Amino acid sequence: MSGKDILRLITACAISLSAGAIGSLAVGRGGFQSWYAAIEKPSFTPPAWVFGPVWTTLYVLMGVAAFLVWRRGLGSRAVRVALGWFLGQLVLNAVWSPVFFGWHRIGLALLVVVLLWAVIVVTMYEFSRVSRAAAALLAPYLLWVSFATVLNASIWWLNR
Repeated sequence: MSGKDILRLITACAISLSAGAIGSLAVGRGGFQSWYAAIEKPSFTPPAWVFGPVWTTLYVLMGVAAFLVWRRGLGSRAVRVALGWFLGQLVLNAVWSPVFFGWHRIGLALLVVVLLWAVIVVTMYEFSRVSRAAAALLAPYLLWVSFATVLNASIWWLNR
C-alpha cells in the first residue's frame, strides 16, 4: 500500500469514527445513565457495555469499506455516487443518538433509523458497483442496524 493509500485509509476511518464521536457527545452521561436507565426496554436489550465495542468495530469496518471505494479514484462517477451515499448514511447515523438520547424522541429516532437502514442498503449497492469487498464490509453494519431498528421499535412500543 502506498503512503497515499495509508493516508486515505486513516482519513476514511477517522471520518467514520467521527459519526460515533458526535453521537456519543449527544448521549452524555445524564442521557444514558438517567433517562435511558429509567425507560422500559425489551428483554433482548444488550447490556450497555456491548455498544461501545460493537460500534467501534463497525465504524472501522465502514472506514475500510469507504477506503476501498475511494482508492478507485474520485474521477469515477460511480465512486463519487457511492461515497455520497456513504456520507449520507454517516449523517443519519450521527443524528440518531441526539434524537433518541438527547431529545428523548423515541418515535422520531425510529424514523431516523429506518431511513438509515434504507440508505445503508443503497450504499451497499453503490459500493458493490465499485468494490464487492467494500459492500461486504458493510454487511455487519446492516445487520446491527437491523437489530437496532427492532430494538428502537420495541422501546417505542413499550414507552408510548
